[in-house]
Amino acid sequence: MISKILVANRGEIAVRIIRACKELGITTVAVYSKADASSLHVRMADQAVCIGEAPAGQSYLNISNIISAAINTGCQAIHPGYGFLAENAYFAEMCSTHGVKFIGPSPHTIKTMGDKIAARELAGRTGIPVVPGSQGGVSDVKTALRVADEIEYPVLLKAAAGGGGKGMRLVHNRKELERTLEVVQYEAQAAFGDGKVYIEKYIEEPRHIEIQVLGDEHGNLIHLGERDCSIQRRNQKLLEESPSPFVDEELRARMGQMALKVAEATEYCSAGTVEFLVDRHKNCYFIEVNTRIQVEHPVTEMVTGVDLIKEQIKIAGGSELKIPQDEVKLSGWAIECRINAEDPNQDFIPSAGTVVNYLPAGGPGVRVDSYLYTGYTVLPYYDSLLGKLIVWAPDRSQAIERMDRALGEHLIEGVKTTIPFHQQVLGNSFFRRGEVYTNFIARRIDTNRK
Repeated sequence: MISKILVANRGEIAVRIIRACKELGITTVAVYSKADASSLHVRMADQAVCIGEAPAGQSYLNISNIISAAINTGCQAIHPGYGFLAENAYFAEMCSTHGVKFIGPSPHTIKTMGDKIAARELAGRTGIPVVPGSQGGVSDVKTALRVADEIEYPVLLKAAAGGGGKGMRLVHNRKELERTLEVVQYEAQAAFGDGKVYIEKYIEEPRHIEIQVLGDEHGNLIHLGERDCSIQRRNQKLLEESPSPFVDEELRARMGQMALKVAEATEYCSAGTVEFLVDRHKNCYFIEVNTRIQVEHPVTEMVTGVDLIKEQIKIAGGSELKIPQDEVKLSGWAIECRINAEDPNQDFIPSAGTVVNYLPAGGPGVRVDSYLYTGYTVLPYYDSLLGKLIVWAPDRSQAIERMDRALGEHLIEGVKTTIPFHQQVLGNSFFRRGEVYTNFIARRIDTNRK
């Protein structure tokens, strides 16, 4: 059994992991940059180790410092959370080399699924539909033009090692493709250290629907239904819900089996997410696997009653899944709003500064995952996510009303936040009818409204 875990992250996900560990009776060690010395995860952990300066490359991405901290404090395992090193196969290998358990899938699985071209090829071999596109990467304009002509415009240029909406551009014609290919290759190299790019057919007005899977070291695999992540801005998810207003029982079962087929092909062990695009005719296309816990995991927890972080930790400790597939039931409706330190009236520009007043929402069916407190200074060095506001209710209509109420009482003063934006989305009649798709924000929401 694992009795001591180092949390290799910061912010709300570090707090979330520490809370799960406390409930399991596991000792925790926080790591932090010098800028994060007063952060909540540092205060909550049993021990804390400074691992470097503020820039992530010198701290939260510093593999040698993190592993040294784990060894020196006697940790048996490292939980990477999401972002930073969570999908870094080399980091997972280094953990294993130094006798520290990486709480996540195997380095081989991370490496295979982390390359979106390899993931597409694997899905194709298992008979799962993929979005039409290039066979492997494209490195020159001539090849890119040929592929785009074959699958027809519009197309998406995507970084093979991409994630979080980075390294992705929509292209409508040949001239635009000629201008954009080199830009995306540069972005991919800068963001992921890998300039490989591939081309996909752009599916118009799709829904982004993902399936949560869990697998253990004993070969057991289950899925926990879907999350609808179609509310996005520039390919960044903003609001998620479970179940999806579009998915019926037949489609849920079909997508669940597809997800398990992909997971089985990679001998998946831990929590992971298989992501799909679904068109208006309910055709599903595999797009990628995220080999980590997702930002939006709470909505699945709220409708299934399964604590995904605890399950990750138990699986890493060698435990067998105790939940058979036929006992997984979705109850009620959950919605999550990502609360970012951004000004929605100024093109979502990041907002740093001191939180002079913080009063989180509460009441029945409301959950807040955050690391804020009054007096905390929001730093400019890291992701703008301040926390997540999650609600549960018996049905979607009540969940929307509950979220609207919770947003109204979720007080954060001192920095600009995306709360007004979420209120605008919730008030939109198309959203209330469940008519959402990945370009919903661009088509239905006026983000320049003052």
